[in-house]
Amino acid sequence: MTDSPSTVDRAGPLSALDDRLDGLVGLAALVVLVNVAGAVPALLGGPSSAWFEALTKPALYPPPWLFGVVWTALFTLSGAAVWLVVRAEPSGARRLAFAAFVVQFVFNVAWTPTFFAFQEIAAALGVIVALAVLLAGTVGAFARVDRRAAALLVPYLAWVCFAAVLNYRFLVLN
Repeated sequence: MTDSPSTVDRAGPLSALDDRLDGLVGLAALVVLVNVAGAVPALLGGPSSAWFEALTKPALYPPPWLFGVVWTALFTLSGAAVWLVVRAEPSGARRLAFAAFVVQFVFNVAWTPTFFAFQEIAAALGVIVALAVLLAGTVGAFARVDRRAAALLVPYLAWVCFAAVLNYRFLVLN
């Protein structure tokens, strides 16, 4: 049974966004929003801290400049994916996909202060593993709404899995 637009989402927050986020202006707005929200935690601490500089780096640690490039690209793809979901026909699947994105993004935003500001490498590993699991679920939820949106999240999932391995190696070495 498919949810009808009149019973699902019409009074919800996604319906209020439908018209405002249509077109290229909406796409740009979501891309900027996701990038800004994703970058804000770095203000609390980052790889330039004395604590992080003193850590033993794993052999698979990429050049530091790569992180900004990769995260900007991934947040841009994520913003585009959310835009596709928001523009899809109202349904319970759309609402679930959007909620899944918000929940996984909270974990994404939580990782940076957990690792850098609180200097809790083990706790950060727990956060990023949970993020990977939630993100895999988000990809599945997006696929039920728009396969293109799900495909746009796959590189993000791959990078988060790599980052989880990297986090684990930091834990082992330090």
